[in-house]
Amino acid sequence: MNLPPTISLVPLSAEWHIDALQQVYWATPGYWAMYNFPAVPAGQAEHDLRTAVTMPGRTLLGIVQRPADAEQTIAESMIASQAAPGELIGLLDFRLHWPDEQIVSMGMIMVAEPYQRRGIARQAWTLLQPWLTAQAQMQKARVTVEQFNPTALKFFESVGFRLTGEANRIKVGDKFVRLLAMEMSL
Repeated sequence: MNLPPTISLVPLSAEWHIDALQQVYWATPGYWAMYNFPAVPAGQAEHDLRTAVTMPGRTLLGIVQRPADAEQTIAESMIASQAAPGELIGLLDFRLHWPDEQIVSMGMIMVAEPYQRRGIARQAWTLLQPWLTAQAQMQKARVTVEQFNPTALKFFESVGFRLTGEANRIKVGDKFVRLLAMEMSL
């Protein structure tokens, strides 16, 4: 039996969400530690929100934990306003039509550590996927996952992504990170 989602997806903007997104970043110290940051960089949320609007097709959606008594359909959750009731507990970062038409590149699905392993990321993907196909008309989703992040690799495999065999190394700070490409048809 599928339970109704306990989250909503809310478009994020620098005007309304800098502080709330920075709180989510502070609540994910494990993510920043993977990149050898002792803590989330000051101003990271503002930087991300302001940079996103300069990149065609890039979207940041907040994952909002709804109060238990809030009823909302999936369609309503995708068009929720900045005033949606609840607490920002995560982030979906993606870019439409990148690197090619009808491909969505997932930047990340981040869930604050106190809310991890509760199915929140799966709910967020379950809400986003139909919108990607019906409204945004995407046919394929891509993601690159850090080789040293087995939790993310397992998550993306569990929702239908498959390793492509492609890998890329990028420099993050003073170390190199190997990214493994994954794809799925939508």
